[in-house]
Amino acid sequence: MIIAIDGPAASGKGTLARRLARHFGLPHLDTGLLYRATARALIEADLPCGDVKAAVAAARSLALMDFDEQVLRGREMGEAASVVAAIPDVRATLIEAQRAFARRPEGAVLDGRDIGTVICPDATAKIFVTASPRVRAQRRALELAGRGEPVDFDGILADILRRDQRDSSRDVAPLRAAADAVTLDTSALDVEAAFRAALAIVERR
Repeated sequence: MIIAIDGPAASGKGTLARRLARHFGLPHLDTGLLYRATARALIEADLPCGDVKAAVAAARSLALMDFDEQVLRGREMGEAASVVAAIPDVRATLIEAQRAFARRPEGAVLDGRDIGTVICPDATAKIFVTASPRVRAQRRALELAGRGEPVDFDGILADILRRDQRDSSRDVAPLRAAADAVTLDTSALDVEAAFRAALAIVERR
């Protein structure tokens, strides 16, 4: 069984993916971390995130499960990852690694922005998770505050809107719901209610 979960930044897709993976005993891959790790490698090398050759080389060197999530979750890294993810050659480099993860005998849960449309178009269940920009900004602000990072709500909201525009308008694998995905709006749902709704969608499939 392959569960594909897509959605914009801070929609709650990662939390749902982890909960579903635990529930069904499946491995989970947060594909956004691949792009964040690629961006971090460029930043550490003092290279621009738009450097195609360096970005592809960084993507090829990644180990899928060897990430320091605490380092990769920052606001700056999210913005940089969005730039890297818009590079077609980087996406092409990472596609097969993601598909190989999904081909595990027991199945897998993957979350990102193009799982149901590009990475796993034949997934057993596809969920497109969304929420209003202001709700997503509030969630990201709470997440940053929880890590002791400074919080600028207006700046966070601007980042989210900018990432939405970049992710949905890029030429390769733009952010969109697959034709056969079920859309789940989590704007008014807490974590437990969102999980129950997602679980019901998967079980129906």
